[in-house]
Amino acid sequence: MSTSPQAGNWTFLTNHAQVLLRIARDSDVTLREVAHDVGITERAAQRIATDLVASGFLNRERRGRNNHYVINREATMRHAAQAHQQIGPLLDLLQP
Repeated sequence: MSTSPQAGNWTFLTNHAQVLLRIARDSDVTLREVAHDVGITERAAQRIATDLVASGFLNRERRGRNNHYVINREATMRHAAQAHQQIGPLLDLLQP
């Protein structure tokens, strides 16, 4: 089976999902570590974290000089096809 040159230009999960999964592994992770592990810039990780907080998927708590993240596992997915499904079970499925 051959693939087109464009076949490798996309990933199954968005960067938003990748960031959420990385935070789910360690709620005290820094955004610098998230960026490194996901393969994006630190600025992109900051934008994505801000999006996730604004959308109600993530809460950010300040602990001294660091952030602690709490995932709202009851938040429902944004796409209309999955709007009735919570993100908690998806995170459980995708965690090692």
